[in-house]
Amino acid sequence: MSHLQYTAKSHHLQWNLKQLSKICHQLYRNYCPESFKHRRNVNLSKVSDQSLLVLLILQAELGIKSQCHFYRICQFFPCGRLLERSRFNRRTRQLIWLIQIIRQAMNNQLSPDIVVIIDSFPLPLCQSVRNHQAKIFEGTADIGYNASKHLWFYGFKVHMLVTLSGYILNYVVTPASVHDIRAVEDLLENCQQPYILADLGYLSRDLKDHLVQKGYHLWTPLRQNMTGANQHNHWKLMAMRRTIETRFSELCALFDVEHTLARGETGVQLRIEQIVLAYNLRYFEIN
Repeated sequence: MSHLQYTAKSHHLQWNLKQLSKICHQLYRNYCPESFKHRRNVNLSKVSDQSLLVLLILQAELGIKSQCHFYRICQFFPCGRLLERSRFNRRTRQLIWLIQIIRQAMNNQLSPDIVVIIDSFPLPLCQSVRNHQAKIFEGTADIGYNASKHLWFYGFKVHMLVTLSGYILNYVVTPASVHDIRAVEDLLENCQQPYILADLGYLSRDLKDHLVQKGYHLWTPLRQNMTGANQHNHWKLMAMRRTIETRFSELCALFDVEHTLARGETGVQLRIEQIVLAYNLRYFEIN
């Protein structure tokens, strides 16, 4: 992976389309399975997979939540005029697994680090006053409580695992009512970093003991009325853990990640994958 160099330095993505196209073609060439590159009738495709990947990253960068609105914008690009809307939507959703492969390959290029942070943020699907009337994602989404905002919401919860520098290693989406602790095991899948920082939502002796058996060391702050809280809640560790909140703020400011107009589970997954890939590319220099 000589064309990628991890810099652990966040910056706003300011590539033009030509640069972005070059990046996506390199990623596709290096990580896309040969069986998919040479699948049946692939040479008859009007728009290449690389071009669609460019458009998906561009959509995330522009902060466009509506797939319909973005499709209209795509008509200004030569490749965007070649696909009708339903075909465009199907083709982009077929690339979810490819984005995941690329993201995992990028994870493997990270410089050695021993500390990661876990936390979650809400993904509401409606205003709070409509929590009990909403029908979208019925049977999948539900009502949960956001302690930091003191707000009940209907929708999902996105759990993320990030490095100290802010690089997103993994994410898990659950119904809003699912406790943060229940998503930890899935979130730590393939995680190589042994030390994990978390907030009070992950305070659990059983969880800590379970993770020790798997080779992880979980640190969470103690409540002020607990023995040894003043010594345990060291200000440096508290400051390190809070860096994930800064990353969430960036995701909201740059990509409006806490809002979605998707009306299907695949659409929600595609949007998050787009955002994570676009965000993580900021931490690499493309040579």
